[in-house]
Amino acid sequence: MVRPEQKKTAEAAASAGDMDQALASYLLYLDHERNASRHTIDSYRIDIEQFVKLALKADAECSQIDWNSVDVYAARSFVVILQEEEDISKTSILRKLSGMRSFYRYMLREGIVKENPFANLTAPKKQKLLPKYMTVDEVGRLLDAPAKFWKDACEKDVAKDEESAKFSAARDSAMLEVIYSGGIRISEAVGLNIGDVDLFSGIMKVRGKGKKERLCGLGGPAERALRKYMVARRMRTSNERHGAPLFVNKDGQRLTARSFQRNFKLYLREAGLPLDMTPHKLRHSFATHLLDAGADLRSVQELLGHENLSTTQIYTHISAERLKNVYNKAHPRA
Repeated sequence: MVRPEQKKTAEAAASAGDMDQALASYLLYLDHERNASRHTIDSYRIDIEQFVKLALKADAECSQIDWNSVDVYAARSFVVILQEEEDISKTSILRKLSGMRSFYRYMLREGIVKENPFANLTAPKKQKLLPKYMTVDEVGRLLDAPAKFWKDACEKDVAKDEESAKFSAARDSAMLEVIYSGGIRISEAVGLNIGDVDLFSGIMKVRGKGKKERLCGLGGPAERALRKYMVARRMRTSNERHGAPLFVNKDGQRLTARSFQRNFKLYLREAGLPLDMTPHKLRHSFATHLLDAGADLRSVQELLGHENLSTTQIYTHISAERLKNVYNKAHPRA
């Protein structure tokens, strides 16, 4: 179904005599057949007009473009010009190239052009941002935060009651310890069942992406936090069967990731950490701290459950970057 505001925008573009006909036709196609949003249509139009202006030295709003005359060299020059712009990221360049390919595929299908000069164009590699992580000291402050937060909440009479505060403190402390100890995702943590955790051997069975199972370690602090939590857990449920959820809410049902994330923000504030941090940063920290301490890459890959080693290698860049910063600050001739 075409939304009224989109139809008005597209038809206005098509009826404008000073807009390139192929471009106007493409905008109508996005509107009527693809049911694209107004934002998407505007983005495609701006990117195509930018190509016309930068690569063809023309104006799509004031002239009709000979799209058949555009060759692969013009397409490449567009990439070069964009790369020279300081405020355009590689992700934005990739998006613009994708838009031009889509435009030319449409014109090929409609018989407007004979070939697509963007079809086999090599795009710049997508910029890989190094994942954020916490220092060992920051992780320690975060892991201590639930107990401090709920103790303070009781003293200030903010908590619902002392029993609820103790339960939340024990559960969330155990949750944070488990995530950092095993380097697991928050979805994997809330998905743990009673039978997945072996406190005697210090091992837990985790179900990751694609329902693949792997074994993760439980350090001493995580084991102690879990034992304390299991006592508090009995305040909410007596279900300790093998398949019962490990982490539960106030009603004894499985805790959701969203519920935990709400409390996580409170603990970040308590620990004096940036509020844009997420539970996933504990997983990044786990991997970075292991590599910093000398763990081999293959072992870290297995612990994280990464299918490809290249995914794990991003953490070696973090360690290398940290060492380089230390070197630059400390070496007299750096």
